Amino acid sequence: MKLEEQLLQRSKGKCELCEATEALKIYEVPPPSQSTAENSILICDKCRAQIDKKEELDSQHWSCLPTAMWSEVPGIQVVAWRMLNRLRGESWAVEHLDMLYLNDDMLEWAKATGDHENDATVELHRDCNGNILQTGDAVTLIKSLDVKGSTINAKMGTVVKNIRLVEDNIEQIEGKIEGQVIVILTKYVRKQN
Repeated sequence: MKLEEQLLQRSKGKCELCEATEALKIYEVPPPSQSTAENSILICDKCRAQIDKKEELDSQHWSCLPTAMWSEVPGIQVVAWRMLNRLRGESWAVEHLDMLYLNDDMLEWAKATGDHENDATVELHRDCNGNILQTGDAVTLIKSLDVKGSTINAKMGTVVKNIRLVEDNIEQIEGKIEGQVIVILTKYVRKQN
């Protein structure tokens, strides 16, 4: 039986954390090893975005953890432990974290990424006004910019459509101006509505 079929059968077609039924995908709990049913879980896009810090942590969404943490699946227990640690500013999360027992091997696995040391804050790409930027958004330049290594001068008010977020730097986005892809600092753009 394929891994996806195993996970669908085990989860009864629901997210193994929040029980959502839409947009379910396999999530291999890091650090990566061999994909097995023990270290892989089936989760929805909302859980994935918050686990991967692509979206702000919504403590109400994670009210599912007190149920999920009792799963017999090691991957679910590890993710529940990590998320409860990230939510430790909430009294309910601290209470449940105190109840969650992981054996030494699983605790080592849970701590391996260091994700549990982070709090609920998430660093996201934001424009000059603090609006969250997403891949595919359109932005307007709020300052004229000279493009290094090019003769292009991007004028204030220029609209840059279909931007891409620079993965490892929240202060940079990529966009196309005059047919050339350039890196733009987020402090110089305003998101279009």
